[in-house]
Amino acid sequence: MDKMKNNPTILIVDDTPVMLTVLRKFLEMEGYRVIPASSGPEGRELAVKEKPDLILLDIMMPGESGLETCDILKQNPVTSEIPIIFISAITDVTSKVDGFEKGAVDYITKPFEKMEVLARVRLHLKLQIAYRAVIEAQAEKLRQVKEAQEAILVKSVDLPEANFYVSYKPIQEAGGDFYDVFPISNGIYGYFVADVSGHDLKSSYLTSALKALIAQNANIMYKPEETMKMMNSVLKSIATDGKYLTAYYCYLNRLQSLLTIVNAGHPPIIYLNKKGECTSIEAEGDVLGAFDNVVFSPFSKKVFKGERLFLYTDGFIEGFGNDKKSRAQGIDELCKLCIESKDLSIKESVKKIQDTLFPIDKKQEDDLLLLGIEV
Repeated sequence: MDKMKNNPTILIVDDTPVMLTVLRKFLEMEGYRVIPASSGPEGRELAVKEKPDLILLDIMMPGESGLETCDILKQNPVTSEIPIIFISAITDVTSKVDGFEKGAVDYITKPFEKMEVLARVRLHLKLQIAYRAVIEAQAEKLRQVKEAQEAILVKSVDLPEANFYVSYKPIQEAGGDFYDVFPISNGIYGYFVADVSGHDLKSSYLTSALKALIAQNANIMYKPEETMKMMNSVLKSIATDGKYLTAYYCYLNRLQSLLTIVNAGHPPIIYLNKKGECTSIEAEGDVLGAFDNVVFSPFSKKVFKGERLFLYTDGFIEGFGNDKKSRAQGIDELCKLCIESKDLSIKESVKKIQDTLFPIDKKQEDDLLLLGIEV
């Protein structure tokens, strides 16, 4: 049960014992759970441990002042969202402004009236309840979007004949990267990877639309480039706010051992031949959703059993934080890992590449998608 609905917790930080006792007594008499602290450091420690619903904080304290305590609390992700009401005998406007700039939500001047304190406490607890409700509602919507997005993403176990494995880690609940693997006919499969500009909710909705677009336009009657042109026409009409996407569409005819690739402004595909030699396949083409008319230059080649293709989004080759790299460096590093893992199954190869480039303890700054295909 939510403690805000049951017994709200208030942390009082004041170095004056009498003031601490008075505030604690009449708040407890109203049914609140009260935690006392006589200094800023003690208050911060208790705030992290107890996660109170509201903090009453004295400004004038020896050593660490209330303003300093507030500043540190607001920089800590664990305590940054807890509302803080300053209590002080200082009445000048500058001090009050300083308090608000540090992140306080209200200000009570000593000496104070009991009813005023109670009224302000109730007000900010109500606001906190409303704030949490809004956040939870938004989180629930994102969870629903995430679940819907995950439901449309095919897994390797769902289509074993396509002989692929994918690693997909969106940076948010709903990602802007997208992939699909689908049978076009007996022995013919399509592999599609896309990266929608931006990482907001609109991007995730656009990726959801791609599933339907592919289903409607990818078949043996249309050449791969024709499929991409038809998809572009629809995306141009539904993509708003300058949204567009880069993509790769691989049309693999396993009966003829023939691979056809159409690129829409996406990074090159990594190709690993039977000898374990790695190259990148470039193909020219316009991005999808930005122009009324697009031009593609399809690339076709004969492939052989056991050869591999790796499709990915740019987060995989650009690196994060201090590990930023050029596109050429990223592709070179990815090629080396593809070669090093060539004796593993396609599933284990993708996993090893993912774990090597982006270990679990490394901060993620972009969606990560790597799709491995074995001929």
